[in-house]
Amino acid sequence: MSEDIQVKTANELAEDRTNLAYERTALANDRTLMAWVRTATSLISFGFTIYKFFQELVKTDHIDVQHRLLSPRHVGMMLIIIGFLGLFLGLLQYRNDMKRLKVSSKDLPRSFTPLIAILILLLGLILFLAALLRQ
Repeated sequence: MSEDIQVKTANELAEDRTNLAYERTALANDRTLMAWVRTATSLISFGFTIYKFFQELVKTDHIDVQHRLLSPRHVGMMLIIIGFLGLFLGLLQYRNDMKRLKVSSKDLPRSFTPLIAILILLLGLILFLAALLRQ
């Protein structure tokens, strides 16, 4: 019983290591986009929470906060827009980095992280429009 052990040449080993390095870089790019998603989700949800909390407070206690320079509504909407823009820019950065990587390595794994980022981006846009049009 002889086992067929294939010994790789130095060039094959170097190519394997290079391909693994490209995959690690692509995975690091995914982790960076996921960090953008976490940050944007936090900003968007916190902004919407501030907006809704003070909207309910104004309804129940009849407090007038609209005449301030930075009302809670404006702060909430700014947090939503900052989260939205941050995620949008993170998505652009991800796309550009993946384009550069694909020039060097064609066999990179496909990721669903951009899909999640786009869904959160749409959620942020919907929440911003809801806050904007609700007044």
